[in-house]
Amino acid sequence: MADPLSELRHVHFIAIGGTGVGSLAGLVHARGIRVTGSDRALYPPMSTALESWGIEVEEGFRPENVLDDPPDLVVIGNAVRADNPEAVAAIDAGLPYRSFSDALYELAIASKHCLTVTGTHGKTTTTSLCAYLLEATGREPSLLVGGISLDFGGSFREAAGEHFVVEGDEYDTAFFDKTPKFLHYHPQTLIITSVEFDHADIYRDLDHVKSVFRELVAGMPVDGTIVAAWDHEGVRDVVAGAPCAVVRYMAGEAREERGGGGEPADCDLIATAIESDLDATRFTLRVRGADEREVRIPMYGRFNVENTLAALAATRALGVPLAESIAALPGFRGVKRRQEVRGVERGVRVIDDFAHHPTAVRGCVEALRAQHPDARLIAVFEPRTNTSRRRIFQAAYVDALAGADHIVVFEVPDEPIYSATGEVTELFSSLELVAALGERGVSAASFDSVDDIVTHLVERHREGDVVLVMSNGSFGNIWERLLEALRSA
Repeated sequence: MADPLSELRHVHFIAIGGTGVGSLAGLVHARGIRVTGSDRALYPPMSTALESWGIEVEEGFRPENVLDDPPDLVVIGNAVRADNPEAVAAIDAGLPYRSFSDALYELAIASKHCLTVTGTHGKTTTTSLCAYLLEATGREPSLLVGGISLDFGGSFREAAGEHFVVEGDEYDTAFFDKTPKFLHYHPQTLIITSVEFDHADIYRDLDHVKSVFRELVAGMPVDGTIVAAWDHEGVRDVVAGAPCAVVRYMAGEAREERGGGGEPADCDLIATAIESDLDATRFTLRVRGADEREVRIPMYGRFNVENTLAALAATRALGVPLAESIAALPGFRGVKRRQEVRGVERGVRVIDDFAHHPTAVRGCVEALRAQHPDARLIAVFEPRTNTSRRRIFQAAYVDALAGADHIVVFEVPDEPIYSATGEVTELFSSLELVAALGERGVSAASFDSVDDIVTHLVERHREGDVVLVMSNGSFGNIWERLLEALRSA
């Protein structure tokens, strides 16, 4: 397909409910191209987004979805397995098909300067923030992000500017292409926020994860730029020997605060004097070769300070003066499901966050503690991901959640866990987590139904409580159910 933009009239997306796949579907639909799709049961925010865009979605995977009205191109999401009847039918019928990652590059990125945001944590927020700063300073960027950006009113945006900002995932591309998705975007500017073990269904260990980041770094053009979180050992490791310029950033500079991380003297941007209140986080920005500047951001947690430094460094490398970006920062609205306040009832503030890896869970708990130091903080956690349902982070979740005043853990069903790295025999235990927290003197409980969790929270609620719900799934719409129960209490 030499010129896919001119030839396409109808594109069909298999597993359209994924945040990346659904976002690309929205971008293609916005060009006036007919878009259809299929998936299992969808959940917000992508389900509501697809409905609002008027995209036709079939529930379930069936050969007739692609054979009855053959599209010009079939895009196959990475959640689709090799025995998917719809994908098999499309390939056997000789229909043109692409992985999501290749389709995104060919249809949207290839003609732009690509800024790719990667890392175990912070990708969605940092991607949205980079695009916001470019837009706020008049650069008109295009965007595709794995979440709903409140500043752009969605997860994608196509514009006239020269930059395309994309969230780059290390997960594999498709059942027919096991390379990481981020290798397909060919960035000229690359952010690496962190490198930790995750996606245990496809990666054996941390070294395996590092190997694909090293491959990404090695493929950077010599005139490119890597923006690296120098406080993270995994990042320092994978960027060693990079073929291009590396811009280093760090939040805080005390060795005990960093746990013996990289040296501040090696960094180009450092945040110091970090303080938070109910309205914002403030810090002093030190930039190599420039004056100190005071920065205010409408986000909380050290990890969001790091995300801000990454975005400032990347946009500066793209020619945006720091003064312009810093002036724009207070207007950033953020991303849905990242410390999102779902509502307040009877004085109880209910907050939704996508956190699921123990590092992200700890960071989110610490951020809400800093923002609400006098409130009783109740953390509700659903260990839903492939990695979190394994025993590997059992002890890490104790440390991650112990900063809350009361913890409620959902007891996940005892079901088989998919793995490409061998049989999974050691599973995460909610009961063991609760017991370990109790040994530390931290109040905790576990339940096997959302109804029981809601009842528990309503019975214990006090005015002024902050309830932080952390899950990367729909969690039975626990947020609205809790708010409704509080209204009726």
